[in-house]
Amino acid sequence: MIFRTYDGTPFGSTLIVGAGPAAVNIAVNLSRGWSDKLGLVNRAGAHTSRLKESFKKHGQVLKATYQSQNRQLSGEAKLDCFYGGFQEIEDRWETLIICTPSDSYLEVIKSLSLKKLKKAKTLILLSPGIGSNLLIERHFKKEIEQIDVISFSSYYAATKYERSEEESSAVLTKALKKRIYLASSKKDSLGLKPVVKFIESLGIQCQVVASPVEAESKSITTYVHPPLFMNSFSMNQILRKEQSLKCMYKIYPEGPITQHVIRAMVRLWKEISAVVEYFGAQPINLLQFLNDDNYPVHEETLSRKDIDMFHSFSEEKQEYLLYIRYSAILIDPFAIPDEKGKYFDFSAVPFKHAEIDSSGKWIIPRIPLEDYQKLKLIYELAQSAGIQMPQALSLLQTFEKEVMKFSTENRVDFSNFHPAIDTLKKIDLTQQRGGTQ
Repeated sequence: MIFRTYDGTPFGSTLIVGAGPAAVNIAVNLSRGWSDKLGLVNRAGAHTSRLKESFKKHGQVLKATYQSQNRQLSGEAKLDCFYGGFQEIEDRWETLIICTPSDSYLEVIKSLSLKKLKKAKTLILLSPGIGSNLLIERHFKKEIEQIDVISFSSYYAATKYERSEEESSAVLTKALKKRIYLASSKKDSLGLKPVVKFIESLGIQCQVVASPVEAESKSITTYVHPPLFMNSFSMNQILRKEQSLKCMYKIYPEGPITQHVIRAMVRLWKEISAVVEYFGAQPINLLQFLNDDNYPVHEETLSRKDIDMFHSFSEEKQEYLLYIRYSAILIDPFAIPDEKGKYFDFSAVPFKHAEIDSSGKWIIPRIPLEDYQKLKLIYELAQSAGIQMPQALSLLQTFEKEVMKFSTENRVDFSNFHPAIDTLKKIDLTQQRGGTQ
């Protein structure tokens, strides 16, 4: 199959789908000569209404600020088009970048009505879960027949709103990822090359891999967040009305890290690896990926041999090495100590807690809500393949149990949660194959 090339800029006319911090940041990045026309679409709602008000006052301008060594990437983007609902989209867009959570992909792509977007050539999934590309192909086979669907391993930065949710058009990026992996649904993809150049222009390494599942499996949060934050200790910190004094990456009792959490991390990694292998991709070496693609430690702490051979060790030794690694990054091991010899307190990241939004609905933070949704997709893929995932099931059940407990104790009906949590009342994982084991 031969794909048409873009006229003009690498991405041609580009529509960003979603309007969160990542979408704002990407718009600013793309405005540096990567797109001919730049559009943004978001579903109707309170956030879209705020954006409309902001655009009335200041024009359709988005702002992105970067910290420290990446300040040169700060800037503004002027939108050529803003849609306050999917029904408004015109057939003028060549590249579509999906910046919504992966659990909403099917709903979002259905709303895009791809059959009507005849100029669309490339669909980019910014933050997919394992199996997202495959799921889209299964559900929209005819609609995407001529479209290159590209999976990122993860969003390439850590971005949040600059001031508050009210300032929806300005964001702050604190850090960029070291490396991003990409893969396309098409073997003869022409869409990958400009995406690689775009990522590399930001100073980020970019590697194309053989399949979307392989790219999607190279997001460290998939393996780390569920065991760290979908346990009773962490959920108790998140589902509380007052701010928690505990920290997300500290050792118990200051944080959630215990031998049991580390054991869950090792077992979850092995279960996910079995799913990845089933779909023909090479699983990650967990310790190697943590060290080389994320936050390294000194070789005096973990030897190169132990890192590289991690996958071949017994489960007990794997747990031991992981515990060493998390102990070693309680402080930033490569920081310059202060005059008292103290290193930067790397692990002192406070828990974000559930809160009530302006419409009176309870919102569970992105961590762990998005992690729950991604793990649920992997679990369902495993079930369809006949692969047992008892550790994943246990984590999913713990999340649901704690949310339901919170709902009961605070007399909060599911209708008073943010819509993203509605799936809890539609799924009973205890009835699915595999039991609790």
